[in-house]
Amino acid sequence: MLKRRNNRKNRTKSSRTRALLALAVIVGSLAIALTTPVHLGLDLRGGTQILLETRSTDTVEAGPEATDRTVEVLRGRIDALGVAEPTLVRSGDHRILVELPGLQDPEKAAAVLGRTAQLTVHAVLGTADTPTPPADAADQADQADQADQADQADQADQADQADQADQADPGDQGDQGDQGNEERVLPDAAGQPLRLQAAALTGQHVEGATARFDQQSGAGWHVTVDFTDSGRARWTQVTADAACHPPGDPQRRVAIVLDGKIVSSPQVDPSVACGAGIPGGATQITGSFDDAEARELALLVSGGALPVPVETVEQRTVGATLGDAAVAAAARAAVIGTALTALFIIAVYRLMGVLATVALACYGLISYAALAAVGATLTLPGLAGFVLAIGMAVDANVLVFERAREEHAAGSRTSPRSALTAGFRGALGAIADSNITTLIGAGLLFVLASGPVRGFGITLGIGVLASMISALVVTRVLAEYALDRRAAFRRPRLTGITHTGRVRDRLLRRDPFLMRRPRRWLAASGVLLVLAGSGILVRGLDFGIDFTGGRLVEYSTTAPVDPDRAREALGRAGFPHAIVQSSGDGSLTVRAEKLTDAQEAAVTGTVSGLGGWAEKIRDELIGPSLGEELRRNALVALGLALGAQLLYLAARFRWRFATAAVGALVHDVVILVGVFAWLGKPIDGLFLAALLTVIGYSVNDSVVLFDRVRELLGRNRAMPLPRLTNQAILQTLPRTVSTGTGAALILTALAVLADGALTDFALALLIGLAVGTYSSVFTAAPLTLGRPAKKLR
Repeated sequence: MLKRRNNRKNRTKSSRTRALLALAVIVGSLAIALTTPVHLGLDLRGGTQILLETRSTDTVEAGPEATDRTVEVLRGRIDALGVAEPTLVRSGDHRILVELPGLQDPEKAAAVLGRTAQLTVHAVLGTADTPTPPADAADQADQADQADQADQADQADQADQADQADQADPGDQGDQGDQGNEERVLPDAAGQPLRLQAAALTGQHVEGATARFDQQSGAGWHVTVDFTDSGRARWTQVTADAACHPPGDPQRRVAIVLDGKIVSSPQVDPSVACGAGIPGGATQITGSFDDAEARELALLVSGGALPVPVETVEQRTVGATLGDAAVAAAARAAVIGTALTALFIIAVYRLMGVLATVALACYGLISYAALAAVGATLTLPGLAGFVLAIGMAVDANVLVFERAREEHAAGSRTSPRSALTAGFRGALGAIADSNITTLIGAGLLFVLASGPVRGFGITLGIGVLASMISALVVTRVLAEYALDRRAAFRRPRLTGITHTGRVRDRLLRRDPFLMRRPRRWLAASGVLLVLAGSGILVRGLDFGIDFTGGRLVEYSTTAPVDPDRAREALGRAGFPHAIVQSSGDGSLTVRAEKLTDAQEAAVTGTVSGLGGWAEKIRDELIGPSLGEELRRNALVALGLALGAQLLYLAARFRWRFATAAVGALVHDVVILVGVFAWLGKPIDGLFLAALLTVIGYSVNDSVVLFDRVRELLGRNRAMPLPRLTNQAILQTLPRTVSTGTGAALILTALAVLADGALTDFALALLIGLAVGTYSSVFTAAPLTLGRPAKKLR
């Protein structure tokens, strides 16, 4: 009796703790949601467009290759600025189109993007009476060229032989001659002119830079610069030479120059002996910096110098790429789909379904507040991660409710409250494993990728964490409170726990042995793979403008043209995937795949028919917005994410299960890509977001099944593995049907009610949902089996 009373007290205490935690999270999320807006991306709201033009120097031609390298450097700067989901494309041979959604200070962004950021480190030869003008772009380019060739010498020799390598490299000497072994005079921060030797280090020798605040010394903000292996040897040599001069002597100073201006010229510490130098390969740039200035300087230094100088040609505000009509249709579809999903969950799980719907609304609030708190920019690819997280939030509730039904059916005297507690305890492993594997993938995509792939990782990670809070805390608090009421005892069937459900009843009556011949299912999966793969080989992949680039035509019309009308008209004219944007000055921009002159004339005629008369003010070829480096980073991040998930699943289950889950994932990806190839649908940024969503869903579905297999193995190791796996499939199939139906309702509403590219996006997710559900049962499970009668030992 005493033990039972203590258990009841502990349960009451735990319930109160969960209730307080849920209340704190909801109140905090509500406060953030009401005070902090979420930035919307260019596809949903529009943003700032900056047109940059590259300039040639005496040593570097600003052609397509140099402009492409400049795009990648600028992409790194924009990511460091905190702008999520930017668009950068090369326009023509010399221009770069930059679109920045949700930017608070476009003027500052333009200034940061336009900085050449040529960093050099010089030994100080002494003072001078008058300064000479700062180095122009050609001098800076010479310094960069000098650094490139010096690095080649450093790769050929050891870092401590850098000086010898410089002497042995005639190209390096030639560049130094161009730069001038002659003295260079620049004023320091106090205005005193200093005579500087030729650059000993450049930005090519910098590994990274970080803005830090020194609280102990009170020196304020500074920037710590870390050098590469070759840069460390050079830095040690420069400081060793400077240390041979007495304190106070100008020659004991080392000057750090950025874009022809001395940003810091500290003296070598008196404790450093002559010829010893400063080890460690790092230095500090100090000055009267505030936090913003220090972070901007660190960004420029760590981001690297531009290969060629750039000049801001134009800056303006542009409209959304999807258009108001498409966004409104998507919002309407999302509301209808979510309402249908809520009605389905309520119909199946009754009172528990009502509480799960309330918890789902709390999930939406928590996710929104988290996105606002981290300053994320919400775009359509990000919404893909949000959709997947909604499915996982519903799935977690369904897992608990189905498990509670099993517990209640297993014990005739089990109360709904006890069955629910057992359901949470039994479903915790599956919920944790599926969410952790997804978080591993989301985290690696956020850290290693960039652009829309990184945005997907941010949104997915936040959504998964919010779904766990929603299901394991909010739903549990509401459900425990409801089941403690007298009404739940008087009418237990209304709780949704005391009956097993139609799907489970039918499966129990028929008891089909699906894994009797697993190789047949693998053969069927192989046929699907061949059919899908043949679509890729026969029809090929229709890569969209995001991957291939295309043509950009800008028009000035006599009458304002509504972008939505232009999109519809161009779709009827045979250009359904054209990107149409309007700007504040009344011009209209059309971006499409590589148009022929005849197709461009058709586009011009269509626009003219809407605006009375259209004049072309720009017509250029543009590069892909998903550039080569971004695609490479995305593939590396995805590969590492799959590898990390494989290791986690192998540790939690067995290698056989882990490889089966990854095999089913590959199966789903190939089939989805193949179906889109047969249908002639574009492979673009939206498809990439859908593909990542399908990958997350596929792994999640397989993990739930394997978790049940592991549990049954712990109870009965004598049962043959095919029979045991079949039992796990039948037990988890009701959950699969409920979760899949709920997600399908949202996606079907989006596919039917949305428009244009959103329809293809929803179609890809629907195909992935169907294939992922199939593969978890008929591909992943058979891959774990050997011969039909084999037992797992």
